[in-house]
Amino acid sequence: MEKLIQPRILKGFRDFLPEAEIIRSSLIEKLTATFRNYGYVPIDTPVMEYSEILLRKSNGETEKQVFRFQDNGGRDVALRFDLTVPFARFTAEHKEELYFPFKRYHIAKVWRGEKPQAGRYREFIQCDFDCVGSDSAASDFEILSLMKSALSAIGVDDVTIHLSHRGIFNQFLEKRNLQDKSEDILRIVDKLAKIGQEEVLSQLKEITGSIEIAQDILAYISQKDSFQTTLEQMESLAGGVSAHSQRLREIRAMMEATGIEKSFVLDPSITRGLDYYTGVVYETFLNQLPAIGSVCSGGRYDNLAGLYMKDRVPGVGSSIGLDRLIAGLEQLGKVEHKKSHLKVEIFCLDEKLSIHYQSVANKLREAGISCEVFPDAKKITAQYTVAEKKGVPFGILIKEEDAQKNVLTLKNLQTREQHESINLEDAIKILGK
Repeated sequence: MEKLIQPRILKGFRDFLPEAEIIRSSLIEKLTATFRNYGYVPIDTPVMEYSEILLRKSNGETEKQVFRFQDNGGRDVALRFDLTVPFARFTAEHKEELYFPFKRYHIAKVWRGEKPQAGRYREFIQCDFDCVGSDSAASDFEILSLMKSALSAIGVDDVTIHLSHRGIFNQFLEKRNLQDKSEDILRIVDKLAKIGQEEVLSQLKEITGSIEIAQDILAYISQKDSFQTTLEQMESLAGGVSAHSQRLREIRAMMEATGIEKSFVLDPSITRGLDYYTGVVYETFLNQLPAIGSVCSGGRYDNLAGLYMKDRVPGVGSSIGLDRLIAGLEQLGKVEHKKSHLKVEIFCLDEKLSIHYQSVANKLREAGISCEVFPDAKKITAQYTVAEKKGVPFGILIKEEDAQKNVLTLKNLQTREQHESINLEDAIKILGK
């Protein structure tokens, strides 16, 4: 007898049973509708790319996390670790087929070989939405507005979106002749929430060689005041008013005009560690669960597509970490658990009535009511057990004499309340409520 293989999956990867996948797919459907409402179109890219494509502009931490290997043809390939870099390659490769500004959304799996821990996996879904071809405050604002709308669409209203501008921070560093150390400084600053001020100060002192400069940087990123006051302080430390700070004023004015400004704060500590960001940057936190980290983040990356083409194509975008967001919503008790999408189970009391059952099911579906016919005439208790496991709220029972009279019994499977000998039209009205 052939030896059985033990069913198992790799560490950091998961199977999704229907209840979990229904949650995920339902959120994706709502997000997709919101993206489309803003004029964004879907694209897809290969899960595997040449390593040169994915890693040409990355830091050492990214290279440690990427799943990289040689394929059967000896090519150096890797699994995508985000959806932004593949989009930059996509834009360069299809620039003659696209129109600009081009607004896309992409919801797909990505892979990172980091250490698995609570809420962090090696395979997970990202929901990206980007606009390329416009370097305007309107494009920056639209992404921020879409972030707010997308989260609201899935029932996440109690959030705060922290934003800043990398250009102002770069001015701040240039004024102190630290531009050649900007990447290292950015990565340290990006860890502020994780490692705290003392450790950030220690690492900044080591990088800059000066405790005074390290304290100066910490003072810049630690400001917390009103939007206007914080912006004026940032300008003062960075050398005055600039196009970058004026961009933030324009964005703020658009927020106020659309009534969403209360969900946003200006936070100089938001820098986003990846070095391809060049303008506005932002991260989103659940107000009731800030410790889980950012659930939606991104920024402007004007030079990213320039890695693959000579033409300059400005871009701005954001990404929702769906798995982390779901984990947060579950902790807050804001996830609706459903075991199936069914509203009605038509029980099989007599296999001779199978044709009639299918006819009833068809009419229910035409009325927009999800249903199924139990396929076998098992004991009714066994059929009830299956329906209960699926979380089906209603059942329909039709005996032979009921079929002859074109009536049925509609049963609430939770309360056991029954509507007996009613016609299908009346059942549809009850189910519609």
